[in-house]
Amino acid sequence: MKTHRIAWLPGDGIGVEVCEAARLVLDAAGFAAEYLHGDIGWEFWVREGDPLPARTVELLRSTDCAFFGAITSKPVAEADRELAAPLQGKGFVYRSPIVRMRQMLDLFICQRPCRALAGNPLNYREGIDITVFRENTEGMYIGVEFPQVPEAFYAEQAMRRIPPDAAISVRSITESASRRIVEAAFEFARRNGRRKVTAVHKANVLRATCGVFLDKAREVAALYPEIELDTANVDAICMWLVKNPLNYDVIVTTNLFGDILSDLCAQLVGGMGFAYSGNIGAHYAVFEPTHGSAPKYAGLNKVNPIATILAAAMMAEYLGEKETGAAIHAAVAEVVRRGKVRTYDMGGAATTRQMAEAVADAVRVTLKA
Repeated sequence: MKTHRIAWLPGDGIGVEVCEAARLVLDAAGFAAEYLHGDIGWEFWVREGDPLPARTVELLRSTDCAFFGAITSKPVAEADRELAAPLQGKGFVYRSPIVRMRQMLDLFICQRPCRALAGNPLNYREGIDITVFRENTEGMYIGVEFPQVPEAFYAEQAMRRIPPDAAISVRSITESASRRIVEAAFEFARRNGRRKVTAVHKANVLRATCGVFLDKAREVAALYPEIELDTANVDAICMWLVKNPLNYDVIVTTNLFGDILSDLCAQLVGGMGFAYSGNIGAHYAVFEPTHGSAPKYAGLNKVNPIATILAAAMMAEYLGEKETGAAIHAAVAEVVRRGKVRTYDMGGAATTRQMAEAVADAVRVTLKA
Protein backbone atom coordinates (compact mmCIF):
# COMPACT_ATOMS: atom_id res chain seq x y z
CA MET A 1 0.00 0.00 0.00
CA LYS A 2 1.32 3.43 -0.91
CA THR A 3 2.16 5.81 1.93
CA HIS A 4 0.65 9.19 1.11
CA ARG A 5 2.32 12.47 2.09
CA ILE A 6 -0.32 14.72 3.64
CA ALA A 7 0.19 18.36 4.59
CA TRP A 8 -1.60 18.42 7.96
CA LEU A 9 -2.96 21.90 8.71
CA PRO A 10 -5.11 21.77 11.87
CA GLY A 11 -5.09 25.54 12.34
CA ASP A 12 -6.66 26.95 15.50
CA GLY A 13 -9.91 27.06 17.45
CA ILE A 14 -11.64 23.70 17.16
CA GLY A 15 -9.50 22.82 14.14
CA VAL A 16 -7.00 20.91 16.26
CA GLU A 17 -9.67 18.79 17.97
CA VAL A 18 -11.61 17.85 14.86
CA CYS A 19 -8.43 17.01 12.96
CA GLU A 20 -7.37 14.71 15.79
CA ALA A 21 -10.79 13.04 15.51
CA ALA A 22 -10.36 12.54 11.77
CA ARG A 23 -6.86 11.13 12.29
CA LEU A 24 -8.26 8.60 14.78
CA VAL A 25 -10.69 7.34 12.14
CA LEU A 26 -8.10 7.30 9.34
CA ASP A 27 -5.78 5.22 11.54
CA ALA A 28 -8.61 2.80 12.34
CA ALA A 29 -9.22 2.39 8.61
CA GLY A 30 -5.56 1.51 8.04
CA PHE A 31 -4.93 4.57 5.88
CA ALA A 32 -1.19 4.69 5.23
CA ALA A 33 0.06 8.26 5.41
CA GLU A 34 2.87 10.48 6.56
CA TYR A 35 1.31 13.54 8.17
CA LEU A 36 3.51 16.62 7.86
CA HIS A 37 2.47 19.48 10.12
CA GLY A 38 2.05 22.91 8.56
CA ASP A 39 1.86 26.24 10.39
CA ILE A 40 -1.33 28.11 9.54
CA GLY A 41 -3.74 30.37 11.37
CA TRP A 42 -4.24 33.41 13.52
CA GLU A 43 -1.16 33.05 15.74
CA PHE A 44 1.09 33.27 12.67
CA TRP A 45 -0.69 36.40 11.51
CA VAL A 46 -0.15 38.00 14.91
CA ARG A 47 3.51 36.94 15.23
CA GLU A 48 4.67 37.01 11.62
CA GLY A 49 2.17 39.05 9.63
CA ASP A 50 1.21 36.02 7.54
CA PRO A 51 -1.38 33.37 8.50
CA LEU A 52 -0.05 31.19 5.66
CA PRO A 53 3.75 31.39 6.01
CA ALA A 54 6.04 30.70 3.05
CA ARG A 55 7.30 27.50 4.71
CA THR A 56 3.76 26.13 4.68
CA VAL A 57 3.34 27.02 1.02
CA GLU A 58 6.50 25.03 0.29
CA LEU A 59 5.07 22.11 2.25
CA LEU A 60 1.95 22.18 0.09
CA ARG A 61 4.09 22.00 -3.03
CA SER A 62 5.89 18.88 -1.79
CA THR A 63 2.93 16.76 -0.66
CA ASP A 64 0.15 14.75 -2.30
CA CYS A 65 -2.66 16.85 -0.83
CA ALA A 66 -3.54 18.81 2.30
CA PHE A 67 -5.99 18.34 5.14
CA PHE A 68 -7.16 21.60 6.70
CA GLY A 69 -9.00 22.07 10.00
CA ALA A 70 -10.13 25.61 10.70
CA ILE A 71 -8.70 29.05 11.41
CA THR A 72 -9.88 32.22 13.03
CA SER A 73 -10.48 35.21 10.76
CA LYS A 74 -11.36 38.72 11.89
CA PRO A 75 -12.28 42.01 10.20
CA VAL A 76 -9.46 44.15 8.81
CA ALA A 77 -9.40 46.73 11.62
CA GLU A 78 -9.36 44.06 14.34
CA ALA A 79 -6.69 42.07 12.51
CA ASP A 80 -4.52 45.17 12.31
CA ARG A 81 -4.90 45.86 16.03
CA GLU A 82 -3.86 42.33 17.00
CA LEU A 83 -0.76 42.31 14.81
CA ALA A 84 2.46 42.32 16.87
CA ALA A 85 3.57 45.88 17.59
CA PRO A 86 6.85 45.67 15.59
CA LEU A 87 4.83 44.64 12.50
CA GLN A 88 2.15 47.31 12.64
CA GLY A 89 2.33 49.98 9.97
CA LYS A 90 4.63 47.84 7.82
CA GLY A 91 2.05 47.13 5.10
CA PHE A 92 0.90 43.70 6.25
CA VAL A 93 -2.64 42.89 5.10
CA TYR A 94 -4.62 39.89 6.34
CA ARG A 95 -5.92 37.58 3.63
CA SER A 96 -7.78 34.33 4.18
CA PRO A 97 -5.33 31.40 3.91
CA ILE A 98 -7.91 29.07 2.39
CA VAL A 99 -8.75 31.61 -0.32
CA ARG A 100 -5.03 32.06 -1.02
CA MET A 101 -4.49 28.29 -1.23
CA ARG A 102 -7.36 27.97 -3.68
CA GLN A 103 -5.95 30.67 -5.91
CA MET A 104 -2.21 29.93 -5.77
CA LEU A 105 -2.74 26.19 -6.34
CA ASP A 106 -5.58 26.71 -8.83
CA LEU A 107 -8.01 24.58 -6.83
CA PHE A 108 -10.86 25.60 -9.07
CA ILE A 109 -13.41 23.05 -7.84
CA CYS A 110 -15.03 23.39 -4.45
CA GLN A 111 -17.08 20.21 -4.21
CA ARG A 112 -19.50 20.14 -1.29
CA PRO A 113 -21.64 17.01 -0.82
CA CYS A 114 -24.82 17.44 1.22
CA ARG A 115 -26.45 14.08 1.94
CA ALA A 116 -29.06 13.33 4.59
CA LEU A 117 -28.01 10.40 6.78
CA ALA A 118 -30.80 8.14 8.00
CA GLY A 119 -31.46 8.61 11.70
CA ASN A 120 -30.04 12.12 11.92
CA PRO A 121 -32.54 14.10 14.02
CA LEU A 122 -31.36 17.29 12.29
CA ASN A 123 -32.36 16.27 8.77
CA TYR A 124 -34.77 18.63 7.09
CA ARG A 125 -36.05 15.78 4.98
CA GLU A 126 -34.92 12.20 4.34
CA GLY A 127 -33.46 11.42 0.95
CA ILE A 128 -31.71 14.74 0.27
CA ASP A 129 -28.53 14.15 -1.74
CA ILE A 130 -27.19 17.34 -3.34
CA THR A 131 -23.64 18.06 -4.44
CA VAL A 132 -22.67 21.70 -4.93
CA PHE A 133 -19.90 22.58 -7.38
CA ARG A 134 -18.65 26.06 -6.57
CA GLU A 135 -16.14 27.84 -8.79
CA ASN A 136 -13.28 28.48 -6.42
CA THR A 137 -10.79 30.94 -7.93
CA GLU A 138 -12.57 34.06 -9.18
CA GLY A 139 -15.86 35.95 -8.81
CA MET A 140 -16.21 38.19 -5.77
CA TYR A 141 -13.32 36.44 -4.02
CA ILE A 142 -10.46 37.64 -6.23
CA GLY A 143 -9.58 40.21 -3.58
CA VAL A 144 -9.70 43.31 -5.78
CA GLU A 145 -11.35 45.99 -3.65
CA PHE A 146 -11.08 49.74 -3.19
CA PRO A 147 -12.15 51.74 -0.11
CA GLN A 148 -12.93 54.62 -2.50
CA VAL A 149 -13.42 54.78 -6.24
CA PRO A 150 -10.03 55.35 -7.98
CA GLU A 151 -10.02 58.51 -10.06
CA ALA A 152 -8.99 56.59 -13.18
CA PHE A 153 -12.22 54.60 -13.05
CA TYR A 154 -14.27 57.66 -13.93
CA ALA A 155 -13.01 57.47 -17.50
CA GLU A 156 -15.73 54.82 -17.89
CA GLN A 157 -19.14 56.49 -18.36
CA ALA A 158 -21.04 53.95 -16.27
CA MET A 159 -18.77 54.53 -13.28
CA ARG A 160 -19.85 58.17 -13.03
CA ARG A 161 -23.06 57.07 -11.36
CA ILE A 162 -21.05 55.87 -8.35
CA PRO A 163 -20.21 58.41 -5.61
CA PRO A 164 -16.46 58.98 -5.15
CA ASP A 165 -16.57 57.84 -1.52
CA ALA A 166 -18.13 54.47 -2.39
CA ALA A 167 -16.21 51.30 -1.56
CA ILE A 168 -16.21 48.90 -4.50
CA SER A 169 -15.37 45.23 -5.06
CA VAL A 170 -14.60 43.73 -8.45
CA ARG A 171 -16.36 40.59 -9.67
CA SER A 172 -14.41 38.76 -12.35
CA ILE A 173 -15.97 35.88 -14.33
CA THR A 174 -14.05 34.27 -17.20
CA GLU A 175 -15.16 31.90 -19.92
CA SER A 176 -12.39 29.41 -19.12
CA ALA A 177 -13.14 29.19 -15.38
CA SER A 178 -16.88 28.97 -16.03
CA ARG A 179 -16.43 26.19 -18.55
CA ARG A 180 -14.20 24.03 -16.39
CA ILE A 181 -16.39 24.19 -13.26
CA VAL A 182 -19.46 23.29 -15.31
CA GLU A 183 -17.54 20.45 -16.97
CA ALA A 184 -16.58 19.15 -13.53
CA ALA A 185 -20.22 19.18 -12.44
CA PHE A 186 -21.42 17.34 -15.54
CA GLU A 187 -18.60 14.78 -15.33
CA PHE A 188 -19.56 14.10 -11.72
CA ALA A 189 -23.20 13.74 -12.74
CA ARG A 190 -22.31 11.30 -15.51
CA ARG A 191 -20.04 9.16 -13.29
CA ASN A 192 -22.58 8.99 -10.50
CA GLY A 193 -25.78 8.51 -12.47
CA ARG A 194 -27.22 11.92 -11.57
CA ARG A 195 -30.11 13.08 -13.71
CA LYS A 196 -29.85 16.87 -13.55
CA VAL A 197 -27.37 19.73 -13.16
CA THR A 198 -28.74 23.09 -12.03
CA ALA A 199 -26.71 26.16 -13.02
CA VAL A 200 -27.36 28.99 -10.57
CA HIS A 201 -26.94 32.62 -11.62
CA LYS A 202 -28.40 36.13 -11.45
CA ALA A 203 -28.14 36.97 -15.14
CA ASN A 204 -31.23 39.19 -15.09
CA VAL A 205 -29.24 41.72 -13.01
CA LEU A 206 -25.58 40.75 -13.31
CA ARG A 207 -25.92 40.52 -17.07
CA ALA A 208 -22.27 40.59 -18.11
CA THR A 209 -20.69 38.29 -15.53
CA CYS A 210 -23.55 35.83 -15.03
CA GLY A 211 -24.17 35.98 -18.77
CA VAL A 212 -20.69 34.54 -19.39
CA PHE A 213 -21.26 31.78 -16.83
CA LEU A 214 -24.67 30.86 -18.20
CA ASP A 215 -23.45 30.79 -21.82
CA LYS A 216 -20.69 28.35 -20.88
CA ALA A 217 -23.12 26.21 -18.90
CA ARG A 218 -25.33 25.82 -21.97
CA GLU A 219 -22.37 25.02 -24.21
CA VAL A 220 -21.11 22.31 -21.88
CA ALA A 221 -24.60 20.88 -21.31
CA ALA A 222 -24.95 20.25 -25.04
CA LEU A 223 -22.14 17.70 -24.73
CA TYR A 224 -24.08 15.70 -22.12
CA PRO A 225 -27.48 15.07 -23.71
CA GLU A 226 -28.38 12.39 -21.17
CA ILE A 227 -28.24 14.93 -18.31
CA GLU A 228 -30.81 17.69 -17.95
CA LEU A 229 -29.58 21.26 -17.60
CA ASP A 230 -31.73 23.31 -15.27
CA THR A 231 -31.09 27.01 -14.61
CA ALA A 232 -32.26 29.10 -11.67
CA ASN A 233 -31.81 32.56 -10.23
CA VAL A 234 -29.91 32.42 -6.96
CA ASP A 235 -32.70 34.04 -4.96
CA ALA A 236 -35.35 31.70 -6.34
CA ILE A 237 -33.34 28.54 -5.73
CA CYS A 238 -32.94 29.43 -2.06
CA MET A 239 -36.72 29.20 -1.80
CA TRP A 240 -37.01 26.06 -3.94
CA LEU A 241 -34.26 24.21 -2.06
CA VAL A 242 -36.19 24.70 1.17
CA LYS A 243 -39.52 23.82 -0.42
CA ASN A 244 -38.51 20.93 -2.69
CA PRO A 245 -34.94 19.78 -1.91
CA LEU A 246 -35.50 16.35 -3.46
CA ASN A 247 -35.81 18.00 -6.88
CA TYR A 248 -32.08 18.76 -6.98
CA ASP A 249 -29.07 16.56 -7.73
CA VAL A 250 -26.05 18.67 -8.69
CA ILE A 251 -25.75 22.45 -8.40
CA VAL A 252 -23.02 24.42 -10.18
CA THR A 253 -22.46 28.11 -9.68
CA THR A 254 -20.02 30.96 -9.22
CA ASN A 255 -17.88 31.57 -6.15
CA LEU A 256 -20.01 33.76 -3.88
CA PHE A 257 -23.31 32.10 -4.79
CA GLY A 258 -21.73 28.69 -4.18
CA ASP A 259 -20.46 29.74 -0.77
CA ILE A 260 -23.96 30.80 0.28
CA LEU A 261 -25.89 27.92 -1.27
CA SER A 262 -23.60 25.23 0.10
CA ASP A 263 -24.29 26.42 3.65
CA LEU A 264 -28.02 26.42 2.95
CA CYS A 265 -27.77 22.85 1.62
CA ALA A 266 -25.68 21.84 4.64
CA GLN A 267 -28.45 22.99 6.97
CA LEU A 268 -30.92 20.80 5.10
CA VAL A 269 -28.90 17.72 6.12
CA GLY A 270 -27.95 18.58 9.69
CA GLY A 271 -25.99 21.80 9.76
CA MET A 272 -22.31 22.67 9.82
CA GLY A 273 -21.40 19.57 11.81
CA PHE A 274 -22.03 17.65 8.58
CA ALA A 275 -20.62 20.19 6.09
CA TYR A 276 -17.36 19.34 4.36
CA SER A 277 -15.65 19.99 1.06
CA GLY A 278 -12.82 19.24 -1.28
CA ASN A 279 -10.93 22.09 -2.94
CA ILE A 280 -9.66 20.28 -6.01
CA GLY A 281 -7.44 21.27 -8.90
CA ALA A 282 -5.70 19.43 -11.71
CA HIS A 283 -2.69 18.54 -9.56
CA TYR A 284 -3.51 19.15 -5.90
CA ALA A 285 -6.38 19.26 -3.41
CA VAL A 286 -7.18 20.56 0.06
CA PHE A 287 -9.90 18.87 2.11
CA GLU A 288 -11.70 20.54 5.01
CA PRO A 289 -14.79 20.83 7.17
CA THR A 290 -16.50 24.12 6.38
CA HIS A 291 -17.68 25.12 9.85
CA GLY A 292 -14.90 27.52 10.82
CA SER A 293 -12.88 27.70 14.02
CA ALA A 294 -15.74 28.29 16.54
CA PRO A 295 -13.32 29.73 19.15
CA LYS A 296 -15.94 29.67 21.93
CA TYR A 297 -15.84 25.85 21.79
CA ALA A 298 -12.06 25.49 21.47
CA GLY A 299 -10.61 23.08 24.00
CA LEU A 300 -14.00 21.87 25.23
CA ASN A 301 -13.95 18.54 23.33
CA LYS A 302 -17.57 19.25 22.43
CA VAL A 303 -18.12 19.87 18.73
CA ASN A 304 -19.34 17.39 16.16
CA PRO A 305 -16.36 15.96 14.19
CA ILE A 306 -18.44 14.23 11.52
CA ALA A 307 -17.82 16.94 8.91
CA THR A 308 -14.07 16.55 9.37
CA ILE A 309 -14.29 12.76 9.31
CA LEU A 310 -16.26 12.87 6.05
CA ALA A 311 -13.66 15.28 4.62
CA ALA A 312 -11.06 12.63 5.49
CA ALA A 313 -13.10 10.03 3.59
CA MET A 314 -13.24 12.36 0.60
CA MET A 315 -9.46 12.79 0.80
CA ALA A 316 -8.92 9.03 0.84
CA GLU A 317 -11.09 8.64 -2.25
CA TYR A 318 -9.19 11.43 -4.04
CA LEU A 319 -5.94 9.57 -3.33
CA GLY A 320 -7.32 6.38 -4.87
CA GLU A 321 -8.17 4.66 -1.58
CA LYS A 322 -11.77 3.99 -2.58
CA GLU A 323 -12.32 1.15 -0.09
CA THR A 324 -11.08 3.29 2.80
CA GLY A 325 -13.29 6.20 1.81
CA ALA A 326 -16.33 3.97 1.40
CA ALA A 327 -15.70 2.30 4.77
CA ILE A 328 -15.53 5.66 6.56
CA HIS A 329 -18.73 6.86 4.87
CA ALA A 330 -20.48 3.62 5.83
CA ALA A 331 -19.23 3.84 9.42
CA VAL A 332 -20.47 7.42 9.84
CA ALA A 333 -23.85 6.43 8.40
CA GLU A 334 -24.09 3.48 10.80
CA VAL A 335 -23.22 5.52 13.89
CA VAL A 336 -25.76 8.18 12.95
CA ARG A 337 -28.40 5.54 12.16
CA ARG A 338 -27.98 3.83 15.53
CA GLY A 339 -28.26 7.14 17.37
CA LYS A 340 -26.47 5.89 20.50
CA VAL A 341 -23.64 8.42 20.19
CA ARG A 342 -24.68 12.00 19.51
CA THR A 343 -22.88 15.29 20.06
CA TYR A 344 -24.60 18.33 21.54
CA ASP A 345 -25.84 19.65 18.18
CA MET A 346 -27.67 16.35 17.64
CA GLY A 347 -29.29 16.49 21.08
CA GLY A 348 -26.76 14.24 22.79
CA ALA A 349 -23.90 14.55 25.26
CA ALA A 350 -21.08 12.73 23.46
CA THR A 351 -17.73 14.47 23.20
CA THR A 352 -15.76 15.05 20.03
CA ARG A 353 -13.47 12.17 20.99
CA GLN A 354 -16.34 9.81 21.81
CA MET A 355 -17.95 10.41 18.43
CA ALA A 356 -14.64 9.78 16.69
CA GLU A 357 -14.10 6.59 18.66
CA ALA A 358 -17.60 5.34 17.76
CA VAL A 359 -16.91 5.93 14.06
CA ALA A 360 -13.47 4.33 14.35
CA ASP A 361 -15.03 1.22 15.93
CA ALA A 362 -17.62 1.07 13.14
CA VAL A 363 -14.89 1.41 10.51
CA ARG A 364 -13.07 -1.62 11.91
CA VAL A 365 -16.29 -3.65 11.81
CA THR A 366 -17.03 -2.50 8.25
CA LEU A 367 -13.57 -3.46 6.97
CA LYS A 368 -13.78 -6.91 8.61
CA ALA A 369 -17.18 -7.67 7.07
